[in-house]
Amino acid sequence: MNFYDSLQMDPGILKDKIKKAETKKEKNKYICAMVLRSVLIVIFSILLISTAATFFGSENSVLAVSLLCILLSVRFVDFGYCIKDSLVNMGIVFCLLVAGPAISEMLPPILSILVHFSVVLIILVMTSDKPHMGNGGLYTFSYILLVGNPVSGDLLVKRFMLALTGYIVCGLIFYGKHHNKNKNIRFISIIKEFKLSSKKCLWQLQFALGLSLLLGICEFFRLERMMWAGFACASLLGSYSSSADVITQTREKFYQRIIGALLGSGLFALAYIIVPVKYHSFFGPLGGIILGFCTEYRHKTAINCFGALLIATQIYGLKTSVWLRIINNIIGAVFGYGFSYIYQKIVTSKSKA
Repeated sequence: MNFYDSLQMDPGILKDKIKKAETKKEKNKYICAMVLRSVLIVIFSILLISTAATFFGSENSVLAVSLLCILLSVRFVDFGYCIKDSLVNMGIVFCLLVAGPAISEMLPPILSILVHFSVVLIILVMTSDKPHMGNGGLYTFSYILLVGNPVSGDLLVKRFMLALTGYIVCGLIFYGKHHNKNKNIRFISIIKEFKLSSKKCLWQLQFALGLSLLLGICEFFRLERMMWAGFACASLLGSYSSSADVITQTREKFYQRIIGALLGSGLFALAYIIVPVKYHSFFGPLGGIILGFCTEYRHKTAINCFGALLIATQIYGLKTSVWLRIINNIIGAVFGYGFSYIYQKIVTSKSKA
C-alpha cells in the first residue's frame, strides 16, 4: 500500500493499522498519513468555504460546508443503483436541500413539518439504499444546517447557483468513481422495495418523521440555533443496525451525545477564557485537525463544539452560546431517544400481532 492510499483511509482504520504495524517505519507512515490527512482536509475546507463566501455571499458558506462533506463522501459511497439514475437523483437532492428550507420558512410550523418530512424521506430513499454507508446522516446533516440558516431573495438565488456548481463538481467525481457499479439496478426497483415489512423502510420513516417533528417544534418555539437540536436528534435517529436491540444502541449513543456536548462546551469555555482573544480564530482549524484523529462518537461530539461555539459567540457571547449548545443538544437527544423508543415499541408490537 502506498502513502496516497493511506491518506484515503478513515481515522479508525489508520489507528488500527498503527497498532498492528510490525515495524517502526510502517507505524510512522500511518501516523504521518493520519496527521497529513487531517491538515489537508482543514486547508481544503478553509479554501472551499472562503471561496464560496466570496462569490456567493457569506450567508451561503453553510452550503459550502455541506458541499465539502458531500464532496469527501461521493468518492467512496454510491447510491446503490445505476449511474444514470444516481446522477438524476443527486440533482434532485441538491435542489431539495435548497428549496426545502426556503419553502418551510414561508409556512407555519404545522405545515413546515409536512415539508420537512417529505424532503427528508425523499432524500433518504434516494441516497440511503445502503443505510450503513452513512449517506442518511450526511444529507440530512446538510438539510438541517440549511434549515437553521435560511436565506431569501438574491441570496437564495446565489444559494441555488452554489448548489448547481456543487452538483456539477460532485457529479463528475461521482461518475468517475462509480459509473461501472450497479449497472443493472434501476432506481424504480428501489421504490418497489419500499414496504412497511422492510427494516430499511421502517428506519427511513422513523428518521424522516422524528426529525421533521423536532424541526417543526423548534420552529414553533423559535428556538435559537435550532440546528444543534436537529443534529443531536438526527445522530440518534440516523443510526442503522442489523441488531434487533436498536433501543439499547440508541440509549448508548444518547448518553455519549450528552457527555460529548457537556465536555466540549466546558472545554471551549475554559479555552475561550484562558487563551488570548487574538488566538481565538485558531479554535476552528485546530478543532478540525483534532477531529481527524477522533474515532469515538462522544469525542467527535465534543470537538465539534469548538467550531460551532466559535461562530455562536460572535452573535450571543460566551455564556449564552455555551448554554444554548448544551440545552439544544439535550433537547435534540432527549427527543430523538424518546421518539425512537416509542417508534420501536410500536413497530415491535405490530410485528408480533
